[in-house]
Amino acid sequence: MRYDGDIMMSRTQITLEPELQRQAHKRASDMGVSFAEYVRRLVARDLGGRRPASNPAVVFDLGASGGSNVAVNKDEMIAAAFASRGRKPRRRSA
Repeated sequence: MRYDGDIMMSRTQITLEPELQRQAHKRASDMGVSFAEYVRRLVARDLGGRRPASNPAVVFDLGASGGSNVAVNKDEMIAAAFASRGRKPRRRSA
């Protein structure tokens, strides 16, 4: 979502029971978004609005690399993957 003039926002005030507010703030924090963004997403989902864009950060730090360095060893890693499938790696002609 962009807020640079493409979308006009309006301010709304809501009243929540203290425990419900605490839980909602915690859920928003766990999701890595502001409380306001959390509420906007809930309302949009309930009303069938468009879904918010996915957060690409959710795919990072999902597992251990085992010390591998793809940036340095990518050619060897790709060759090993092809070799493990019984195929010979092809070289691209320049």
